[in-house]
Amino acid sequence: MKFYMTPGSCTTGIHILLEELDLPFEVYIVNLPAGDHHKPDYVAINPKSTIPTLVLDDGTALTEFQAIAWWLARSYPRRKLIPEDLIGETQVIEAMSYIVGTMHLQGFARIFATTHFAINEADTEAVQARGREIAEKGFSIMNDVLAGKDYLAGTFSIADAALFYVEFWADKLKMELPPHCLAHYRRMLERPVVQRVLREEGYR
Repeated sequence: MKFYMTPGSCTTGIHILLEELDLPFEVYIVNLPAGDHHKPDYVAINPKSTIPTLVLDDGTALTEFQAIAWWLARSYPRRKLIPEDLIGETQVIEAMSYIVGTMHLQGFARIFATTHFAINEADTEAVQARGREIAEKGFSIMNDVLAGKDYLAGTFSIADAALFYVEFWADKLKMELPPHCLAHYRRMLERPVVQRVLREEGYR
């Protein structure tokens, strides 16, 4: 398989899942600041110009974090990356969709890609403040989900890989994580696979 990713981005979550499954894959770095995601070769693979993209052995290109994570979990059921019962699976997808769709794309995106939201330069601080507000509300919600549990579904699942990458961003931005999220983040950092992925992506 071919994995198109950007170190330190949402693709880190998929990178973790690929390594958890111990799958062979080739890595292709997409340099977002340089505009690699808009270059013809990449657009031919992913017309949405988004990351991550996972190209399967048969040439099928999978895009969108949730879709790729779900495909990995369902393709390798023995690794139990998603609950076997329907309600458990649904709740994992629910959490993952909220983390990616709201915390990331509405919250952190306002912080990291402010110009996409601020019409005028004078709006920059207000847009970033709103992004932080959305992210913090998200962590509060995830904190309640984690109460009494090590992971979002009780045991490690694809949703934890999503939560980890936004926790990682919060850490880099010096955002204070609520207690259960902080414990989850530290627990994730203790996983050998996560440590290996961060080293491979240039973090210590």
